[in-house]
Amino acid sequence: MRHILAGLVLSSTLVARAWAGQPAHIHGVNLGSWLVLEPWMLPQKWSDMGGQECEVCSTCIASESSFAKAYPDTVDTIFAKHWDTWFTQDDVNTLKAAGINTVRVPLGYWIVEALVDRPNESYPRGGLSYLRRGLSWLKDAGIQVILDHHALPGVQMPEQMYTGDCTTDVQFYTPYNYRRALVWTAVMTVFSHLAPDFESVFAIEAVNDPITDATKTPDYGTFQKNFVEIIRVIELTLGISVPSSNLSVSVSPSVSNNFTAALIATSSATGISTEVQAALLEAVPILREIGAASDLQTTLEASPFKQSGPPLVANFMDVNYQHNNPSNPADVAIGPQAYDNHVFYSHGGIADPDPTSYMISICNFKRIQADTAVGNSPLWFGEWGLSTQFNATDEFLHKWADAQKLAYSKSAGWIYWNFKTEISNTDGSALARQWSYLEGLKLGFLTQDPAALHDPNVCVPYMNKTTDDTSS
Repeated sequence: MRHILAGLVLSSTLVARAWAGQPAHIHGVNLGSWLVLEPWMLPQKWSDMGGQECEVCSTCIASESSFAKAYPDTVDTIFAKHWDTWFTQDDVNTLKAAGINTVRVPLGYWIVEALVDRPNESYPRGGLSYLRRGLSWLKDAGIQVILDHHALPGVQMPEQMYTGDCTTDVQFYTPYNYRRALVWTAVMTVFSHLAPDFESVFAIEAVNDPITDATKTPDYGTFQKNFVEIIRVIELTLGISVPSSNLSVSVSPSVSNNFTAALIATSSATGISTEVQAALLEAVPILREIGAASDLQTTLEASPFKQSGPPLVANFMDVNYQHNNPSNPADVAIGPQAYDNHVFYSHGGIADPDPTSYMISICNFKRIQADTAVGNSPLWFGEWGLSTQFNATDEFLHKWADAQKLAYSKSAGWIYWNFKTEISNTDGSALARQWSYLEGLKLGFLTQDPAALHDPNVCVPYMNKTTDDTSS
């Protein structure tokens, strides 16, 4: 019988400060395949919806975009049913009972529908109302939220379902799509401060999984700078104090009861980049349109808007996620900033595909130290899981879960991918066994207390070793 050290607090001198609104130690899950659907995570349901499966996802109906193009008359209704059922109040209750204190919500740029270049681009419409409902549940449960820009305009990575459009034509790293991403950021920042449903949001992530070769992401560093700037300019307009800010924003009394008018005035302030100025102006009619169609019009256009809460955490993938002389997001920090890294051993390239190599690698994990050395702190691990390149036994998965939690808890915390996956009549729980947090709990691989371990000494036999030490 495995002994669980209940309530074990996993800590380290490497753990950096937690910003206001951020849990002192993150124990989280992703809400993947909710508002950005990834068919591999729910293959039977995707087929039932009318989707397809193929080896190269750009060659069939294997993304939200291709689905919308194939079913233009019914896509909104079909996806509304998915949004309504994939993430529910019952899920929130289960996550709260499991001790989860943070969720990362993957979002596509198309959740801000005015940003979609129709008819050249096609995506399901209506997701924003489901986001607001889900955020209200999470707020009531006391669970904090990271809004993750998971699928960027123009696509940030080729041939990936998570971008919303499986294509080899990557166009995100262009002025046009950088601007659309800044407008998206502006809208999400405003809602995070002014919309009651968004009160549990403490961070916005700029870009999920950019291309790792920095030579293929031109001007990404400039975008990072503008991403921070647009968040801080909006916050200064709201009267929010932003540490370390040299930006100068003042609001005239004549617009003190009309936030969108104040934002227009702010866009002409000195010291703001032309890209941010343009994005602010483009965001205003979008905010007004969303406000008129919802209960936010008075808040945005006819109410005092000064706020006293903390600024949001600007969140980036860490600089070491890329290679070939990438820009360091730490260089553009204004106010609270944090960093994200994703670790999937099943993708290859980290350790040899066998249990011993996996354990030696994770028990001697150096990413936190490497990131801290270049100013990328606090760091959290925004995606990880139990998937492997080999057939893992239940015994190994107990150890694998413990060892990863032990490693990642030396940072600001961890966020498991994913909160759930499909359990179907045809494949049973084979997919969920190593990808679903809730299934991992049921099977006992993951502890009911997320801060606990089955074996706090799980890494002792593997410390300060290499795979060479185990060879004969």
